[in-house]
Amino acid sequence: MAVSRKTISIVLAFFAIYVIWGSTYLLNKIAVTELPPFMLGSMRFITASILIFIIAKILKFDLSITRTQLKNTIIAGFLFLAFGNGVVVWALRFVDSGFTALEISAQPLVVLILMRILQGKKISAMSYIGVALGFLGIFLLVSQKQIISKDGQILGMIMIFVCMVSWAYASIFVGNANLPKNFFVNTGYQMLSGGVMLAIASVCFGEEWTSPTTWSTPVLWSMLMLIIFGSIIAFTAFNYLLKEVSPEKVSTSTYVNPVIALFLGWFVLDENLTKQSIIAAVILLTGVYFINSKRKFKPRSLGR
Repeated sequence: MAVSRKTISIVLAFFAIYVIWGSTYLLNKIAVTELPPFMLGSMRFITASILIFIIAKILKFDLSITRTQLKNTIIAGFLFLAFGNGVVVWALRFVDSGFTALEISAQPLVVLILMRILQGKKISAMSYIGVALGFLGIFLLVSQKQIISKDGQILGMIMIFVCMVSWAYASIFVGNANLPKNFFVNTGYQMLSGGVMLAIASVCFGEEWTSPTTWSTPVLWSMLMLIIFGSIIAFTAFNYLLKEVSPEKVSTSTYVNPVIALFLGWFVLDENLTKQSIIAAVILLTGVYFINSKRKFKPRSLGR
């Protein structure tokens, strides 16, 4: 049986948000060791948006946008990028990249709860079990003495959770909002608005901007990969999926992201991986699995 073009597109898009985004925790952790977090995010997203618009112009995509669409892209840019991503990068100065990915792996729980509150969506018995396991996993994760005893760790964990709520709400918002039909163009406008807001935040917080010529080689490579793979490719795939499948399905990227982030953080940065973190990860991801069990992707040919 021939596989439809749409099915292939969805599979490739999921691969992008599963694997590529799993590596961005490490890349951001490397970059934020030298660069101010809001400046980092601003340069990343503004550069990515410029490249997107140049490519879109070459491909003769329609760049026009209505006032309503512009307003919605600004809202999405703030929730996803300026706040949802910018503050997470700020928190990476205090929290390990693998730990950050594990905490964010609870996002499907937040999406499910918000859909219940905002849309009245019923929660199945399996999902209730998943929520319970998820919160147990989070408790085990954040209750470790060797973690909460470090300076800035508690504040970092709290802000990561707030960012997770912002990202979850934005996922629901984008799924129903009037946005540019072309997902590539839509990504460009969100990146531009998010980057501009991060630039304003950077100036307000008095961050010192530096030229890429002064950055170390690891930081330069990290920024390049964040722009091309993390921003242009993966975020475009993310916006595409939000229109093709339900928000809680898109949030299942958290199945894979923590595993990749934990491995890379341990392998490259020698981050500490405790037994309690591993147990918490297993419980947390089991809860996420229960939330999404006995459901199917759209289109049906994907299955899950």
